Amino acid sequence: MKTILLLRHAKSAWNDPRLDDQERPLSKRGEQAAALMADYVAHRSPRPDLVLCSTALRTRQTLAPLVKRLDAPVPPISLEKELYLASEDVLLAHLQELTDETRVVLMIGHNDGLWRLAEALAGAGPPHLHQALAQKFPTGALATLRTGDGPWRDLKWGSAELVAFVKPKDLAVT
Repeated sequence: MKTILLLRHAKSAWNDPRLDDQERPLSKRGEQAAALMADYVAHRSPRPDLVLCSTALRTRQTLAPLVKRLDAPVPPISLEKELYLASEDVLLAHLQELTDETRVVLMIGHNDGLWRLAEALAGAGPPHLHQALAQKFPTGALATLRTGDGPWRDLKWGSAELVAFVKPKDLAVT
């Protein structure tokens, strides 16, 4: 089995209107959510063999705490400008270009493309996960999908199973 981890960047700050959208940092709440999700991925999720991350500051800041929590060696990280606000078709094409040695890929990106990608790939899985995913893909959320052992180039819409959908608020200690 191959695994796709789709992580939406954590909540960004909007307090400086002069910043270019790509340069918006995480808010304090976003930093906390990124830390929670990093712990989840490092300890309760399949370990990524490869990380594909948008070049936007908020996606890189979402990745940073995970890099600190993963045991060495850290998997290869590819910062890709094309992932910035990419459509689900562009994101799928990136996955289809992976080498078959990659078993678990973590893609860190943006909505709406990431959300639409998760929904379009998820042809199977528990109804409650599909319902949660259909409602909203909030900042910091992680969708975990499993697909067969075939080549990545054969990845198609509906060919994966949604096995987990975790939001930062699911992990927060109250």
